[in-house]
Amino acid sequence: MGIRHHLGRLLGHAMRRFDARVLHLMANNDDVPLALSNLAARAQVSAAHIHITRHLSLQGSRLSDLAISAGMTKQAMGDLVTQCEAWGLVQRTPDPQDARARRIVFTETGLIWLRAFERAVAQAEAEFRQEVGNDVATVVSLGLEAYAGAYSDLESQA
Repeated sequence: MGIRHHLGRLLGHAMRRFDARVLHLMANNDDVPLALSNLAARAQVSAAHIHITRHLSLQGSRLSDLAISAGMTKQAMGDLVTQCEAWGLVQRTPDPQDARARRIVFTETGLIWLRAFERAVAQAEAEFRQEVGNDVATVVSLGLEAYAGAYSDLESQA
């Protein structure tokens, strides 16, 4: 296994393929508002936009918490939130625990987007299982869960 096929590179390719499939499924989902489907179909929605979908709590999140969860800078996440706000996916609301802070929350359109995302992820996972076989998919999933969990543990200790 040479440098071209090391695990990190394979993981990166797999993640890009998975995210591309999820976006394709969302672009072709009749439940997703047409404007958002068109954005996904024209590749205006990127894996970075998926970070909000993956990391935003249903109760809402502070920008700094959202950035940390997604592994992004606060400024980059702020730009992403602004773009998603313009698309009607999220809105900034007062934080009930801190009058100086704002929380990012899903809008009704954002919740539709989230449900479509969840269905697309489930379908992409099922396709992965079908392509590589259930046993391999289970081992890959368990291995990645252990590997990512160890990283999360190291990050929280730092």
